[in-house]
Amino acid sequence: MSFSGRVKEELSYQTGVAMHCRIAEIAAILSLCGKVNIDENGKVSVKIHTENLAVSRKYFTLVKKTYNIDCDIAIRSHIHTGKSRSYILDVKDDYAARKILSSVKFMNGDGNFERDYTQVDSLILRKACCKRAFLRGAFLCAGSISEPEKTYHFEIVCTTPERAWQICDMMKTFDIEGKYITRKKYHVVYIKEASQIVDILNVMEAHVSLMELENIRILKEMRNSINRRVNCETANISKTVSAAVKQIEDITYIRDTVGFSELTDGLREIAQIRLDYPEASLVELGKLLSTPVGKSGVNHRLRKLSMMAEELRTGN
Repeated sequence: MSFSGRVKEELSYQTGVAMHCRIAEIAAILSLCGKVNIDENGKVSVKIHTENLAVSRKYFTLVKKTYNIDCDIAIRSHIHTGKSRSYILDVKDDYAARKILSSVKFMNGDGNFERDYTQVDSLILRKACCKRAFLRGAFLCAGSISEPEKTYHFEIVCTTPERAWQICDMMKTFDIEGKYITRKKYHVVYIKEASQIVDILNVMEAHVSLMELENIRILKEMRNSINRRVNCETANISKTVSAAVKQIEDITYIRDTVGFSELTDGLREIAQIRLDYPEASLVELGKLLSTPVGKSGVNHRLRKLSMMAEELRTGN
């Protein structure tokens, strides 16, 4: 099972204790994958259609606990298309359907629809716990999260910009900056920062998944830190070796053209030691001198030798 699937599986068992929280989560599910039908006699029914077993299980549990209403369940297999099963949960009883729609503010007391429910009524989302429940339901229905070993990406796909902005606003109440983009005909709220994804998992109360993500995140950061250090050390070694090779080339050129007799005692000594110890660092070279000097002193003498070699090559 993917990480996204494990998160949804965990959230499917996370049910709010308070009725107002359960209603908020039902509102999220209905607004994202629900459909209201009215027949020619004015009878109302409510159904949801999903390919995710976790969503169907969660919706069935919420409706049963909140209203003591049972849903008719139909399962369709898509063997010929190669797709997974889909689940249809239908509340066909007119009274029960109206009860659900009234509680989530999609229908008023007169039996008329309040709105096209592109946005859920703010009365449903007054409390922080209800916002948590709504975000949980929204992610269950239309959300996904990438494998954290590869990349960090969390998103909820909406069919209207109003719903996407409402989800962004809810995230802001928890100091989470959800970004919004349009992708073809859909409106996507997404998060890419690992710390913010950890925060949204905490908001939705997916604590087991949160700990799994944190463990992966720590391992990735340690691995990246080690890689950076190794790369830095490799680059430094390469730089040191290249400098040493150039120094030896310059010293050899001086020796083979004018000889060391033209050099001062200090330059002659460092030139000979560099030839004798080609792999030594500047610090080590400085300690090998008859009168030890520091790294900067060694570097200064070698630079003088390099300049001398260059003058001999150009004839200046």
